[in-house]
Amino acid sequence: MAVNFSQSGTELAELNDINVTPFIDVILVLLIIFMVAAPLATVDVAVDLPASNAQPHPRPDKPVYLTVKPDLSLSVGDESVSRASLAAALDAAAHGQKDSRIFLRADKAVPYGEVMRVMNGLRAAGYLKVALVGLEQSTAP
Repeated sequence: MAVNFSQSGTELAELNDINVTPFIDVILVLLIIFMVAAPLATVDVAVDLPASNAQPHPRPDKPVYLTVKPDLSLSVGDESVSRASLAAALDAAAHGQKDSRIFLRADKAVPYGEVMRVMNGLRAAGYLKVALVGLEQSTAP
């Protein structure tokens, strides 16, 4: 409660204005606390992974490649397929063998969510062995 002393007279009038100074002080303290605590809450684990000297598995004679193009269209081998006919195209390419490995390739421009949708489509079609294909980089000194 605040009182205005500048009025002349015997009766003092109350001011009904809100004093925001304590409120601003509390907000600034909370801001500083969150600015200090936010970097501590992030998890950044530095791990130096060992190099693998395992021999890569030989590819099958006729691998089944499923490709996600930059325009998000799909192709099995060299044939373009729609998402609705993906299961039938995979059955034809894998000769109905659900345990065969499907090699999934995706362009760099394809969002991660789209790759996951394609993998969910593979799982729904019954193909659980999926190999992600990437470029091998030489580590020559």
